[in-house]
Amino acid sequence: EEVWIRKGIEARRTRNEGRVRALEKMREERKKRRVSRELKLEVDAGDRSGKIVIECEGVSKSYGERAVIRDLDLVIQRGDRVGLLGANGAGKSTLLKLLLGREKPDAGTVKQGTKLEIAYFDQVREQLDPEQSVADCISDGREYISINGKDTHVVTWLGNFLFTPEQARAPVRVLSGGEQNRLLLARLFSLPANLLVMDEPTNDLDIESLELLEELLLEYKGTVLLVTHDRTFLDNAVSSLLVFEGEGVVREFVGGFSDWVAGGGDFSSWHEPDSPRAVAGKVVASGTSHEARKAEKRERQKLVRELAELPERLERVESEIEKIHEEMAEPAYFNGETSHRREVESKLAKLEAQRDDLYARWEVLESQQ
Repeated sequence: EEVWIRKGIEARRTRNEGRVRALEKMREERKKRRVSRELKLEVDAGDRSGKIVIECEGVSKSYGERAVIRDLDLVIQRGDRVGLLGANGAGKSTLLKLLLGREKPDAGTVKQGTKLEIAYFDQVREQLDPEQSVADCISDGREYISINGKDTHVVTWLGNFLFTPEQARAPVRVLSGGEQNRLLLARLFSLPANLLVMDEPTNDLDIESLELLEELLLEYKGTVLLVTHDRTFLDNAVSSLLVFEGEGVVREFVGGFSDWVAGGGDFSSWHEPDSPRAVAGKVVASGTSHEARKAEKRERQKLVRELAELPERLERVESEIEKIHEEMAEPAYFNGETSHRREVESKLAKLEAQRDDLYARWEVLESQQ
């Protein structure tokens, strides 16, 4: 059956050489975008905060006899990406609350800078309405959202987070767990915030969403406070660490997790949950059973079928786009009702986003053959 499907793919490739050329062109454009970091993953960092975002002087915090933070001096400046590193229960979440003014220190002072606009990953999670459409979760019913002062169609924005136009119109409740997490990222990075606060954001993210989050943080121009057990993520996302060494000692270290270990950092006594990447590695290592091979074959056949269907799906979408272009080329189009033109242009934007999604999916499937 798989051989037959592949023969069908070859025949369709012959009939769709133009689309293959378009795919190659898109690949080249993507390479250029990744080098120049254009709008593909542009995210909203809001208005610039003051140069000093948060300043701590002599900050201490205890719970009963236990010192969580002792005599901490710290300055966080605009654009810093700070990771909080320590064993479970060391006090990372407590320090976040102190920095953000949600708790008061027992001693010392915490001062926040000017023009701070803070976005919390956990708060965004709580705001998802399962009955609302995916698009409305981002735009509150509007067709366009403002990203760094530029109007961006909500379907186009969601396409950056791997959502198809059909998914954009669907209710949140039909999304898988991984898709809901991508929606959280789409909402979070559409907010005009210059300080992102992320307390264990990687716990419920799949690997695809993790890698997307890493890319988004690279594009983000604001300040980031991050708590995570994912050491690879810390390596890829932060400029410095606040390391909880025990007995209330919190020490700043410039660099990521691997840099800290290379400098003599010791985490051997910490007991932590596996990150999604670590779990995936274990699954791959143990996935040699008969059932695992059967599941892999079924998944491969499913992807082959999807690849076989893509040319026809693209043809239908491109045909609709062509019809709209023909309508817009008619003089009568601009003499018609404004509401009709908006409707047509909105439909065109959705179709073009759908076409781009299909080409992107084609690229992914081709790379797996």
